This record gives sequence, C-alpha cells and structure tokens, in this order.
Amino acid sequence: MPLQHAQILIGYIPTTKLKGSENQAACHRALANLFHLCMQIVLGPIALHGQTGLPMMSGDGIWHQCHPILANYIGDYPKQALVTCTYYGKCLKCLVPWDQLGDYVTSLPCDYGKALKTYGLADSNKHAFHATCRENRIKPVFHPFWEFLPLVNIYVSITPDVLHQLLQGVIKHLIEWLSDPLMFGEWHIDVRCNLIPPNHQTALFPRGITSHSCVMGKEHKDMCRILLGLIINLPLADGSSSAWVLKATCSLLDYLYLAQLPSQMTNMIKCLEQSLVTFHQNKNVFIDLGVQDNFNIQKIHSLLHYGSSILLFSTTDNYNTKQTKWLHINFTKEAYCLTNHKDPYNQMTSWLECHEKLQQHTRFINWQQQHDLPGSIPLQRPISGPPQPNKHYLLMAQHPTLRRVSFNDIMGSYGAVDFEDVLGNFLVHLKGPHLSGQALRTHGDNMLIPFQYIPVYHKIKFRNGDGAIVDAIHIWPEQVDMHGQMLRPIEP
Repeated sequence: MPLQHAQILIGYIPTTKLKGSENQAACHRALANLFHLCMQIVLGPIALHGQTGLPMMSGDGIWHQCHPILANYIGDYPKQALVTCTYYGKCLKCLVPWDQLGDYVTSLPCDYGKALKTYGLADSNKHAFHATCRENRIKPVFHPFWEFLPLVNIYVSITPDVLHQLLQGVIKHLIEWLSDPLMFGEWHIDVRCNLIPPNHQTALFPRGITSHSCVMGKEHKDMCRILLGLIINLPLADGSSSAWVLKATCSLLDYLYLAQLPSQMTNMIKCLEQSLVTFHQNKNVFIDLGVQDNFNIQKIHSLLHYGSSILLFSTTDNYNTKQTKWLHINFTKEAYCLTNHKDPYNQMTSWLECHEKLQQHTRFINWQQQHDLPGSIPLQRPISGPPQPNKHYLLMAQHPTLRRVSFNDIMGSYGAVDFEDVLGNFLVHLKGPHLSGQALRTHGDNMLIPFQYIPVYHKIKFRNGDGAIVDAIHIWPEQVDMHGQMLRPIEP
C-alpha cells in the first residue's frame, strides 16, 4: 500500500428539489435522470480513455499505457440505490428475496447483462421499456451513466460501508435490542456506564449510551469498546441467563473489528465469516425474548458481502464513506465559513485555492529551511532515497505554545541568558556563511535585531527515519506561587 493517498475533486453535483409539481414520483424520477446525466458528463473521459488508453508516467519516470475504469462506487445505501437504479429494501449486489434478508443464505448476483439489455430499450417504445423495468424490478432511468463505461459491473462495484452499515446500522440496532425492557433495560446499562472509572483508553458516557441522538461514527466506536463489559454478568429482565445474548453480541463485535483491519489475510477473512455464522446461530434469542420480530434488515444482510469485497478491492478503509463525509464537511461547511459565499461553486473553488496556496507555501518554507539553514535538523524525510534510521527529524506542533514572548522573559523566566547574543550570531551566519571565529562574534555583537518578541514552543519531539518518536524536549518558564516560592514543574 502507498504511504500517502491522493483524492482529486473532479466535480461537485449540488442536490436540489424540483418545486411546482405535486407528483412526487415524477419528481424522484426526474432527479434520478438528472443525476445520471451529470455523471455521464463527469465520467465521459473515462469511457473514451478506458478503451483506447492514456499515457501516464509513474513515480519512477516510466511511461505506461493506462486504461482508467470505474472500479468501485463509494456511498451510503440511498446513494448506491440511486446509482444502481434499485428500489429501496432490496440488496444491491444479489437477488435475495426480501423475506430472506435475515437468513444466512447466498443468492445469485444481480444480472448486469440483463440490466444492460433492459436499458437498451430506452430509445424504443417507452411503454415496453417501463414494463420491462417493472418486470426486472429496476428503476426506469434513461441510460444510466455506467451503461457505456468499459469493463464495469456496477453491482460488483458497490462496496460495503463500515460507517453507515456497521457503526450506524448494525451496532445501532444491537444497542436498541440490548436496552429493551424485555432484555436488560436502559437503566441497568446506563448505570453501569456511570460506574466506569476515568481512564485514558476509553471514552466515558456519564449519562449512558441509550439516550444519545445523532450519534457519530466515533461515538459508536467508543460505545463498542465498553458494550460487552456493560452486559457481562447482567441478568435478563426475566432473571434467566444471558449466555446466548453474550454470544450474539460478541460475534457482532468480532465482525466489526475484523472488518476494519487495515490489512487482511485469508485466515482473517475466514474468521470474519465465522463470526457472522456464530451470530446467525444465536440471533434467535432476540426473537425469543420479543425484542425483534425478524431480521429482514438490509444492513444485516449486507454483512454477507464484506468478504468478497475485501478479496476484490482490499481492506474496507479504502472505500469507507468516512473519508468522503469529511471531504463533504470541509468542502461545504468550512468553505462557507471561510468565504461566506451563497454560490456552492464559489465556495468550492475559493476553499481549494486557499488550501492549495497554503500547501505550496508550506512546502517552499520546508525546502528553504532544509537547504539554506546551516546545521539545521531536517523537518521531514528526504525527498529521495530510503530513510536513515540513525538521523533524527524534528517534529513540532503547528501552533506555538506562546505566540509572543519578549527577549527579557526568554533570558529571565526561561534561563536562556545568552539567547540574544546567540540569535545575533545565528543571523550573521545566515547572511555570511563564510564568517567564523572572531569575525562572526564581532558582527554578531554589532547585529541589530529588528524585533523583540518571538513565539515559543514548550514541547519538541524527535523521530527517527521510521517515524517513531525517539526523544522529546520539554521546557517550562520560571513560576512562583502566591508565597513567592519557586514552583517545580511536573515531569510528563
């Protein structure tokens, strides 16, 4: 896997509502056709270069004939249903019946060739086209954008979504089942949350986990870390043993953590599938206790497709909607705060231009510091060549601890009595690197520093060529208490 991933924004399609029509079904069909038309324009070059190829240069300077294709489509269930032209409640990857979504059964994959033949009738008789779409249970979209893309099977390209399917889907259902009055009840779980002692490893929920609304993915992860400990040795509402509930809960938590591993092997995928089998073997306890009528839930059925997607498209962090969600937050909310534009296109371009300029300026400053400062410690890894483990690289915070500290405070409170002289010699050495010895000290004594305040960092870290922290420096200014006695700093 590469050390850094790149994402390029090639288009921004704002959502809107069609007003003036009382036929909601017609509005939905019009919006779906409008979306696919926009995607045809955005992905039009892929259809051409995917067949003829495009010369591209790799990082080692070698040119290759590349054929860009649409590999997968990342999105939550409503967006993926819009892309695949599938009705809600249906699996987007296989032909499983609705009443078997909660069973551990494998079904035939969706027939992509049949869908292409159906949408090929869009230019002919409209009544025959709509009748064929109803027969095949797909939406009557006029030429979906993936119809003319080469080497694409849109049903295979649909990938799982850890954020919405697992964290905000299956885990959300699991917490609702466990907090049901017929299971453990909200009071018992929330009381145990309040009894967790403060620590540095897990998040605390003093008010419990059952009354939260609009829970984000990070909060769901924090809940999963303590969920099993909240129900262990806790009897059910009728006083019976909770062994079967613990097995079902533990299997779902195992599935959650195995599905999020940053690297996968064949045996780990087998463990992933085995944890799903264990859940289906013990899930009937929720039906027996009356907290759930059935498991015909699309998000639970989607767990069957994680193993095959990992084999095709690698680990799930490559196609988790968490990344695109943060991009959406940055490109809309932050852009509006920075630019205060009502036009979304002006927001996007202004935000991107601002951040690109900041990145270019940061790279230029780093390059100047690496090449111009004599004897300075490199701020980042060398541009070329393998990392050198014996060298230390400076790692500092983005913002200083104190933005404005005078030279008098530097020499008095911090104890750097020769700071101004050393700074003068350093500035003279920058202007005349050939100076040394007495000439350097003479020019340094006559150096007039045009400022009297500097920012101060109280913490500096050093890392080796592998990126590990190997050393750190901590400083504190001199402080006294109300009695005038020197305060001794607490060691980190």
